Amino acid sequence: MDTISKEHRSWNMSRIGNKDTLPEKLVRSFLHRAGFRFRLHVKTLPGNPDIVLPKYGFAIFVHGCFWHRHKGCRYTYMPKSRIEFWKEKFQENVERDKQKKKKLEDSGWRVVTMWECEAKESDKLVASLSELTALKRVKK
Repeated sequence: MDTISKEHRSWNMSRIGNKDTLPEKLVRSFLHRAGFRFRLHVKTLPGNPDIVLPKYGFAIFVHGCFWHRHKGCRYTYMPKSRIEFWKEKFQENVERDKQKKKKLEDSGWRVVTMWECEAKESDKLVASLSELTALKRVKK
């Protein structure tokens, strides 16, 4: 049973953004400090990646753990109401993510998926983007 009204729940959900989220800003800040220059939300690429590094051929998606079902993450929980709706919604999100990644890879892009929980912890952020930072050192 939901503890707030349907209207208030709808208002809450409408405030959840899909661009310029805190995890995305943290990843962008890290990349910028590391000397990378990038493009945001390139609509001409399949899946409209959050961050694109054209010079290096990388596309980065910054996913929320809840919405994109990060396996083993504490933020990946199942709501207690409308369980069938949520199962279907989450499955569609995961399937769409796989299709986006495959299309980009088929086009020659290397795809990195950053998770909300990784972006918030600097050591995990560094580990997840180590391939990029190593590439930066080699390119110079």
